[in-house]
Amino acid sequence: MEILKNYINGTWHVSREVRTIAVLNPATQEHIADVPYGSETVKDVDQAVQAAAGAATAWAQVPVMQRVQPLYRLKVLLEEHLDDLAETITKESGKTKAEAIGELQRAIENVETACATPLLMQSEFSENIARGIDEFVIRQPLGVCVCIAPFNFPGMIPFWFLPYAIACGNTFVLKPSEKVPITMEKVMKLIEKIGLPEGVVNLVHGGKETVDALLEHPLVKAISFVGSTQIARYVYAKGAQHGKRVQAQGGAKNPVVVLPDADLETTSRIITDSVYGCAGQRCLAASNIVLVGDRGGEIKDALYEAARSRVTGYGLVDNVEMGPVISKESKQRIEQLIASGVAEGASLLLDGRSPAITGFEDGNFLKPTILSDVPLDGKLIKTEIFGPVMSLINLQNVEEAIAFINRNNYGNMACLFTGSGANARKFRSEANAGNIGINIGVAAPMAQFPFSGWNDSFFGDLHGQGRHAIEFFTQTKVVIERWPKEWSRKF
Repeated sequence: MEILKNYINGTWHVSREVRTIAVLNPATQEHIADVPYGSETVKDVDQAVQAAAGAATAWAQVPVMQRVQPLYRLKVLLEEHLDDLAETITKESGKTKAEAIGELQRAIENVETACATPLLMQSEFSENIARGIDEFVIRQPLGVCVCIAPFNFPGMIPFWFLPYAIACGNTFVLKPSEKVPITMEKVMKLIEKIGLPEGVVNLVHGGKETVDALLEHPLVKAISFVGSTQIARYVYAKGAQHGKRVQAQGGAKNPVVVLPDADLETTSRIITDSVYGCAGQRCLAASNIVLVGDRGGEIKDALYEAARSRVTGYGLVDNVEMGPVISKESKQRIEQLIASGVAEGASLLLDGRSPAITGFEDGNFLKPTILSDVPLDGKLIKTEIFGPVMSLINLQNVEEAIAFINRNNYGNMACLFTGSGANARKFRSEANAGNIGINIGVAAPMAQFPFSGWNDSFFGDLHGQGRHAIEFFTQTKVVIERWPKEWSRKF
């Protein structure tokens, strides 16, 4: 079985850690790779950070127009290898191939946006702030930047950060999730071909010891993280303690409000895709569905039929719409949360536990589940399930719905389905969430815009993507300048 290697200073290295854990296909339980996992990975981290630090000074001096040229080549290579990368994502994360292709397209869009860094890095200039004195701002790179990536989007989330970091003149160390390390290893083999100097981009494997070593290393200047709120809070606190600039995206419990004037067929289809896409394992998955004025139960019935008919299976099989969750531990945790919701008083409208998927009986499968009449004072309504579970809540009006949303400790996304422009405007203004959708089920910002997040869904100031990424990966220097005529050299 292949033991994955680290990519450090332009070369593939065997880890100093001899212990490994298995990478399993969540649909088949096939053992597809081994990844280093243990305390000796700390030495790998130091080697990678030292290499990145060694390359940082020279890379920062490369003109920005030249720094983005390798990104143009990377875009082409990603497009040429799209099919193979998508199959790899499906095999190690469980999502369908169509979902994997969509993920990679988002990654490519971030590479394209980062190619605009020569324009995005431009700053302000004021002439004659006082007589004969000019003042201006320049943006300079930080140095060594790190990404600690999650399992649910192995091909996309590293690209919220990597292309912007290097375009801004930084060097980069990536630690992929130990559950899905193969995708970025393949991407790194493409990055080998784009002409970057040695040490500009590096990859190290491992678990918590690797993360802590990156958070503590004195040469690391910035940390980008995506994961659960519990770990995001830890990364933010520990990184800040060690003087790092940190952006840490956390979990969510995303509400979607449906008003009586919403189009029934379109709304039920979009919400179902939002809840069950990627088996609910995404930070913008809809979770709490708030039905306003659903007196006849029409919206509930439409959601039930859309969920019940969703095809679950192996993501490389044609017509499959939802794959497995990432691990047996995740499946067990989700099943326990479903049971706890019932114990709190919710009704099990659709039970997706213990499904029979012919030919894939050992996979980590759950089918779409719906809990209705979920108690507003229970724990489940506040708990991120991160699985294919829809919770239905009935409220009387849009004001109650907004008040419910604003009591949420998370703040990643909130969506509204309506035909009323007035209600839409009220919602986008008053709902406390960083990403707002109007008649949209997954309010995922395009690469030109920041992937926002509020409250317990984000720790930091500047988010991934777009101009926020440029600001995060640069530090501003203010220059105040005077050139008196009497000091000028005379020729």
